[in-house]
Amino acid sequence: MELFSNFPLWASLFAILFAQVVKVPIQYAATRKVDWSLVTSTGGMPSSHSAAVTALATGIALENGLASPVFALATVFAIITMFDATGVRFQAGEQAAVINQLMRDFNKFVSEAKGWQQKDEEERRKELKTLLGHKPIEVFFGGLTGIFLTLLVHYLITV
Repeated sequence: MELFSNFPLWASLFAILFAQVVKVPIQYAATRKVDWSLVTSTGGMPSSHSAAVTALATGIALENGLASPVFALATVFAIITMFDATGVRFQAGEQAAVINQLMRDFNKFVSEAKGWQQKDEEERRKELKTLLGHKPIEVFFGGLTGIFLTLLVHYLITV
């Protein structure tokens, strides 16, 4: 069962799980509200995408060395993933926020217009998801999370 001894894979999966779960207490500290939906949502602090790809690259570096072609592949993959998280996906979230505001403004206009019937609550459209991407600081701390967790787990299993 070689799959169970694949340290970079398990380090990366552990980093995803940790980053997703730790979003709940971080959000609680900031807002004093518990939101368990953060465990399965995109966006937020820290970036689980960044944690995963940096954990993968770190695990590969520990097992194959920094000169390994596989490490080079994992590092480029991590850079592209983190760049995308702060670029395209973040901008898509910003656009979703603007569209949500346009929908609110339009709904206000419709409800205040003469002769228009007010819609039932269940007929209203669900707002577009605005947490698609990450701010650069979220990607940075996601990356650090992946690296430090992988180093810690590697140290614990080799002691």
